[in-house]
Amino acid sequence: MDEDQIVGYVTAYLKKKGFKQTEKVFQEEFQLNKTISPSDSDIGNQILSFAHLESGPARFHDGYSRLRTWTYSSLDLYKYELLRVLYPVFIHCFMDLVAKAHIQEARNFFNTFREDHEMMHLRDLQKLEGVLSPTHLEEMEFAHSLRQSKFNIKICEYSYELLLQHLHSTQSTTILGIINEHINFQVTPGQPSSISDDPEAVTLTGSSQDAINQINQKEVHWGLLEDSLEERLEKAGALLSDSEKGEGEAKEGDNDESKKRSIEGGKQGASIKKVKKDKGGSATGKSAKPEANIVSTAPRVKPELPLPVIPTEVEHSILEDLRNRVQLSSVALPSVSFYTFINTHNGLSCSSISHDGSLVAGGFSDSSLKVWDMAKLGQQSSSSMSQDENDTSQNQQIPGQGGGKRQYTLFQGHSGPVYAASFSPIGDFILSSSADSTIRLWSTKFNANLVCYKGHNYPVWDVQFSPLGHYFASCSHDRTARIWSMDRIQPLRIMAGHLSDVDCVQWHANCNYIATGSSDKTVRLWDVQSGECVRVFVGHRSMILSLAMSPDGRYMASGDEDGTIMMWDLSSGRCLTPLIGHTSCVWSLAFSCEGSVIASGSADSTVKLWDVNTSTKVPRTEDNKSGNASRLRSLKTLPTKSTPVSALRFSRRNLLFAAGALAKSV
Repeated sequence: MDEDQIVGYVTAYLKKKGFKQTEKVFQEEFQLNKTISPSDSDIGNQILSFAHLESGPARFHDGYSRLRTWTYSSLDLYKYELLRVLYPVFIHCFMDLVAKAHIQEARNFFNTFREDHEMMHLRDLQKLEGVLSPTHLEEMEFAHSLRQSKFNIKICEYSYELLLQHLHSTQSTTILGIINEHINFQVTPGQPSSISDDPEAVTLTGSSQDAINQINQKEVHWGLLEDSLEERLEKAGALLSDSEKGEGEAKEGDNDESKKRSIEGGKQGASIKKVKKDKGGSATGKSAKPEANIVSTAPRVKPELPLPVIPTEVEHSILEDLRNRVQLSSVALPSVSFYTFINTHNGLSCSSISHDGSLVAGGFSDSSLKVWDMAKLGQQSSSSMSQDENDTSQNQQIPGQGGGKRQYTLFQGHSGPVYAASFSPIGDFILSSSADSTIRLWSTKFNANLVCYKGHNYPVWDVQFSPLGHYFASCSHDRTARIWSMDRIQPLRIMAGHLSDVDCVQWHANCNYIATGSSDKTVRLWDVQSGECVRVFVGHRSMILSLAMSPDGRYMASGDEDGTIMMWDLSSGRCLTPLIGHTSCVWSLAFSCEGSVIASGSADSTVKLWDVNTSTKVPRTEDNKSGNASRLRSLKTLPTKSTPVSALRFSRRNLLFAAGALAKSV
């Protein structure tokens, strides 16, 4: 039905009803509209020109510039909260320009405003700087995660209303669309936050804050395993006062051989309530006593995995170590034994230390794994000795370069750089992970490769034995972590959920959970039995490189690329306090056996000791207001000459082992 027919029907109806005046006005308006009405082609051209104007590259620059100017001119009370919006708007404006093939405009936009975000997000900007075409945008994993996920931003209710009012009044439809699509606001009642650098203010987790809160409400049984060795030792009443024993230090040396065969079963149990008097004075004993009482309150849980049986002779060795353990505190710091790799020519990729410090392993960029036996290091070899020694010593006598004798065991089998190594609790096995996407199990007794585990599709960044052995966990560039057992070539569980590389993995003390640290700046806790994520820890500003679990299972520490260490409460999923002091990457973390001291090793060539009790008791609000709070928690800084610290481990007797490669002095 065309327009003339419709007019005819309307006119006939008006005549029939006798609306002569209305009919006359209708006819006049119809003729007037017909003469001035544009054609369909004119309307189409107007729509196309308007759409072209709206999609022009200048709208991103103008919209962001207006928002930036308004934000910086806001009152200081609201400015710090409103500034949080600029970073996600900035990167999505840039990526939208690249996606629409406005490459030159995108580069100009990026270079004009990048200085605003270099202090907080330098690493992210360096990644995005390489995006030069829409194809790069599609292929870059980091950009893809940004496009697929929403930023969670904390903001007070009034700041949120101010932002919306500004966007509507300036008709910034482009910026409003970006905010609507890529930002999830967590609006809080009351006054704005007084902390300008709240680490949880801007986060990217792939889920809304409500989803994260729901995950963090899941029940976590963080307690210790039932019937652990330490619990049995306490029940048996073996922890008697032995201050009268003057030969305690001598026994520590006599049991070196038995310690080599020991297993880290005691690490997963509660710290012993030792009543041995400290020879240095009564102050140490007084400070250690309440710490032991705190740890002993940890609940007991049942294992979700069938755990291996500890051999009797190994159990005796563990009990001996527990009886001779030195209680550490803020006034009784550990002794440190540092192993330095020399002449590595920047080829050392990772290092690892056995639980008693008798074996030290190094993974190298030439795909080799080398293990040194500290008891035999430097010993003079003879033909008579080599005939009586085992395979390890025979391997050590293989001539090296320059006619010398190499004093390590060489394991070859990987086809790429070795990124991680982990000793079994007894020390009879060692795992290695590599850029060749495989994990290999080696026997330190037979000096042979036993199994090659294949499952990851990309380089495997880390691998860790469980506290009781048999099971191990790995993490990879494929954004997954996997649980394995030594007797199966396929993974038992696959943990998927991170938005980027999973860089480090750590077992919980009770073997029921694993923690993973990722380049997406989050740490996640996974249930080993179900494979589900039960906690998401948000607060780091750069990739997480190291993790450590407290012996009682209550707390977790994580270290990142910027040198910040975060202490977390596993039950609530909240950050207790940040430990700030390192100036470079934190590569390794280790809790002392009773959990009162945590050691951190960094690329800044220092080992730092921190007071755990102070760190977990000081409220975070007080920490943020006090400028010297981290200094109060820092017990001691141990600098090396020029050796970045790549590995740390506390023995069961609370001796701290550390390792690193000597760096060339500039």
